[in-house]
Amino acid sequence: MVDYHAANNQYAAGGPPTYMEQENDWDRDLLLDPAWEKQQRKTFTAWCNSHLRKAGTQIENIEEDFRDGLKLMLLLEVISGERLPKPERGKMRVHKINNVNKALDFIASKGVKLVSIGAEEIVDGNAKMTLGMIWTIILRFAIQDISVEETSAKEGLLLWCQRKTAPYKNVNVQNFHISWKDGLAFNALIHRHRPELIDYDKLRKDDAVTNLNNAFEVAEKYLDIPKMLDAEDIVNTARPDEKAIMTYVSSFYHAFSGAQKAETAANRICKVLAVNQENEHLMEDYEKLASDLLEWIRRTIPWLENRAPEKTMAEMQQKLEDFRDYRRVHKPPKVQEKCQLEINFNTLQTKLRLSNRPAFMPSEGRMVSDINGAWHTLEGAEKGYEEWLLNEIRRLERLDHLAEKFRQKAAIHESWTDGKEAMLTQKDYETASLSEVKALLRKHEAFESDLAAHQDRVEQIAAIAQELNELDYYDSPSVNARCQNICDQWDTLGALTQSRRESLERTEKQLESIDELYLEYAKRAAPFNNWMEGAMEDLQDMFIVHNIEEIQGLITAHEQFKSTLPDANKEREAIQAIQAEVQKIAQYNGIKLSGTNPYTTITPQSIDNKWEQAQQLVPQRDQALQEELSKQQSNDHLRRKFATQANIVGPWIQTKMEEIGRISIEMNGTLEDQLTNLREYEQSIIEYKPNIDQLEGDHQLIQEALIFDNKYTAYTMEHLRVGWEQLLTTIARTINEIENQILTRDAKGISQEQLHEYRASFNHFDKDHSGALMAEEFKACLISLGYDVENDKQGDAEFARIMGIVDPNNSGAVTFQAFIDFMSRETTDTDTADQVIASFKILAGDKNFITAEELRRELPPDQAEYCIARMAPYSGPDGIPGALDYMSFSTALYGESDL
Repeated sequence: MVDYHAANNQYAAGGPPTYMEQENDWDRDLLLDPAWEKQQRKTFTAWCNSHLRKAGTQIENIEEDFRDGLKLMLLLEVISGERLPKPERGKMRVHKINNVNKALDFIASKGVKLVSIGAEEIVDGNAKMTLGMIWTIILRFAIQDISVEETSAKEGLLLWCQRKTAPYKNVNVQNFHISWKDGLAFNALIHRHRPELIDYDKLRKDDAVTNLNNAFEVAEKYLDIPKMLDAEDIVNTARPDEKAIMTYVSSFYHAFSGAQKAETAANRICKVLAVNQENEHLMEDYEKLASDLLEWIRRTIPWLENRAPEKTMAEMQQKLEDFRDYRRVHKPPKVQEKCQLEINFNTLQTKLRLSNRPAFMPSEGRMVSDINGAWHTLEGAEKGYEEWLLNEIRRLERLDHLAEKFRQKAAIHESWTDGKEAMLTQKDYETASLSEVKALLRKHEAFESDLAAHQDRVEQIAAIAQELNELDYYDSPSVNARCQNICDQWDTLGALTQSRRESLERTEKQLESIDELYLEYAKRAAPFNNWMEGAMEDLQDMFIVHNIEEIQGLITAHEQFKSTLPDANKEREAIQAIQAEVQKIAQYNGIKLSGTNPYTTITPQSIDNKWEQAQQLVPQRDQALQEELSKQQSNDHLRRKFATQANIVGPWIQTKMEEIGRISIEMNGTLEDQLTNLREYEQSIIEYKPNIDQLEGDHQLIQEALIFDNKYTAYTMEHLRVGWEQLLTTIARTINEIENQILTRDAKGISQEQLHEYRASFNHFDKDHSGALMAEEFKACLISLGYDVENDKQGDAEFARIMGIVDPNNSGAVTFQAFIDFMSRETTDTDTADQVIASFKILAGDKNFITAEELRRELPPDQAEYCIARMAPYSGPDGIPGALDYMSFSTALYGESDL
């Protein structure tokens, strides 16, 4: 038999684990009990056959079928997985003894010292010795390796049974004999692991045979455990054989422990794959949101860069309204999307770090920096487009003013020139008297004076037309044509004037008489009449001003003009006195006048009429100037109203930005407290939005009033709008940072005190309160925490390794989030590629590859198909068709190779 004392002493000296102390002595007398011997025969025979059938054979009689040693050696090879020496195939006794000795030698090589068991007894068919040998094999290969909470063999198997059956009523496993007689313990073990196979609540404690048969049949049918005992053998024995029960129970242990390992391995793989699938979903969401935002920016920028001018003021006003609609309706959702995109990106990177995955690198052109760059370009185009719109409106306003001024001056000039060519070409002097010729000459001189006075108006018309061309007026062709007609006509008038003068001077030599009074009248009436026409033109002239100072300047000039009216009236009276003197002389001398002044067409009545018109235009001009003054005062009120609100909102935004900066580096309360405070702080900022909306309304009124400057404030709506958007983005980012810290703390098991310690260390070295440590500041922080990164070769190498972890993008700065990620990684454990590979190896049955069938059997359907779609074919020499490489797949999950 087996000398268990010797075996235990050998193992204690450094060999394999010790066997059960209660089995140290083989109780030979017990085998003499026929009932126990019968139970052992059945149990040991069934146990041997459960292994021999793997080799395609079995035994019928345990003491007879092992006599030649062949099946005994085959049994040992199957249960150990090792090759024994080649057996001898002879039929002689010596051959059988040699084969049995090889088997016994193999058992002894496994640390079992055989006592009183010799090859001759086995060859002779000694049942007692054969059963003892089989029990030794069962102990060594089926029970010895059972370990539960540092107990092994029998104690471990018993503890395992007690743990598994503890929740079941009427089951109290204290040993391996009478505790199993009623069959409930066997049924409890099966129900605990495979509850669908047994309806435990229908079993009765007083029906042991039914209970035992039910457990044995279910185990044989569904668990591949052969029936080793009959229910009657156990029930009809006062104390069932302990070794038979242990052998039977060990089969249950091994059947369920293998399933438990596979379940544990499958759960680990499911957990890892679930994390990976979630991360991939977040990556896809980021890519789509980034693509949509970039596409919107790509479509919007060309619209903002379109500088095609419109012809009319109404069309440009519509463009400005479209731009305001873009600002109010289309852009704000995109600002929110951009902020949410950055938050999603930061959350994804945090989850990847916490799950020990490589950092997410978006597709080319879809980095956060790329989106920020595109957004910056968009805002630049937006600012330029707004400036262009306002400049275009100013330009069109100026063009409308100039065009109206051109038409007014051209109409006055054309009215003046009407009939002048006919007058200059008539031959009335050929039949005139001397006095009439002299009168014609004087009249012509007056006309030349009038012509010279109109030269300035013609030059003004040409200058206005030139300016309209330079400002790209849409109706420039018609303006140019009209201007050219005026200039051509003016040149013709000049030539005709010169020709008529020469004709009159030739006639003048023959005619001598001139009426001095008529001449004096004509000379004084013509410039005065021209002055009145100029005054009337000025009084009806359009004006455009942009502030109170400009309109006050026009009012002052108008007052100065009114101050000259008394002197002008004296001149009018003097001119009228000349005409009166002519009448007086004619009457006095009895001269019959022809009825009109031969030297001028300007009559006293026309002078009075124009003077009366000028007098009527003065109050109209006063009213127009006063209305414009009221308009500018209203505009000034709008400026002051906007400035008052802007001068409050601007500093408020700046103050809130500074407060958020302080909050982000202070440590007041737990992270949850900080998060709650920040969200309340964010809500208070959002509640301030009506003030921004009010300011937007005031700004719209200013733009509608075409007010382009404001001397009462340095803030523009654009500055305040950008500041407000930055404020909302900053508070959202700060909240996201605290959420990521909570996520890191919970995932890594970091205590609140550790987070406070990390924050205190980080803030101590963050001298400029920028929220990030430069490389030298971070090195000093590490040294203070006990890291050996001094300025030597080994320290520099260690510091370079750490910087590669906390600053993978080589930005030269370490954020607080990266700092706590590094500290938590240094102090906590995470899943690794090796752990996942080991889990796959269990599912694959210790093979270096796995098949699609095995994956579908062990994993949920969606995760099984996920693995099958991504695993590369296995190329090892031991591969089979359809083999998949789970090792490269596992390393790829953690960024150690390409998936």
